[in-house]
Amino acid sequence: MPNQNPISIPSASNASQIIINGAKSFAKKHKIITGSYIFGLLVLLLAGSGYKLSTGQQRDYNRMMSTIDLNAEYEASNRYHSAYSAYYATKGWFTCDYLCQRNKKRMDDSKRVLDSIRAEGYNRMSDAKSIAGLFSEVGVGEVKDSFWEYFASGKRFAKRQSMWDAMFMGMRSMSRDENMAEYVFKVLIQVLLNFSMGLVMALIFFIFGLWTIIKSYQPDPFTALVFFVSTACAGFAFVSSYLFLIYGAAAGGVYGVAKIAETNMRIAANANANQGEQQGQGRRNNVGYRPHYE
Repeated sequence: MPNQNPISIPSASNASQIIINGAKSFAKKHKIITGSYIFGLLVLLLAGSGYKLSTGQQRDYNRMMSTIDLNAEYEASNRYHSAYSAYYATKGWFTCDYLCQRNKKRMDDSKRVLDSIRAEGYNRMSDAKSIAGLFSEVGVGEVKDSFWEYFASGKRFAKRQSMWDAMFMGMRSMSRDENMAEYVFKVLIQVLLNFSMGLVMALIFFIFGLWTIIKSYQPDPFTALVFFVSTACAGFAFVSSYLFLIYGAAAGGVYGVAKIAETNMRIAANANANQGEQQGQGRRNNVGYRPHYE
């Protein structure tokens, strides 16, 4: 029977060295990605919450924001939804009679009024934001709120998708008679993939929506470009670091389990070897003292 060599898992120091060498190799081959990540980390560490508004800026900002008529927008929104409900109740599948046409015209008119009020409110809000500035606590705070909203949405997607994947993978595992270790490992891989996909998509949506926020502050082109690049790199660095931590924790857990399994296999192999030696010694002793018959 051929000898079976036990699986050899590298030590913690060797595994750390392998990871470091891999990171160095990746950094050398992908300098733009590495530079963006490092720059994003610096932005996260040094940016803070933006500069505070002066007393004059705060007064002008509040005065401009107070000119936005929220009650008018609320009433216009209610009129539009009422007109839409009336139009939807009178229209047919493929036809629209006189009453339907009248309700449709009323709906279109209320929609134009609502859009006009909202546009006026947006312009006044944009003027107020231009007083505060893009790098102020107002601008940085709005961008942070937007990022955390997308980030939380990405995590919710990952958790919800992982729950469904675990359920369906469990049903398939029972039909294939897979052991618990294989099932847990597959679920772990799927959870990591779901978090990666959810957070990367959240970052993409955040970056696409970022320009709308920047444009509302009416900055000059250079300031807008610097803010956009800095914020995008900071978001990329945060999401990447978060995923690195998740993957590192998962890899550490798998490594610990594998080392325990390796130790148990070596103990079992040594025990089998000792048992085999004892049995062999016993057979030799039996042969030496076997009685002879004449």
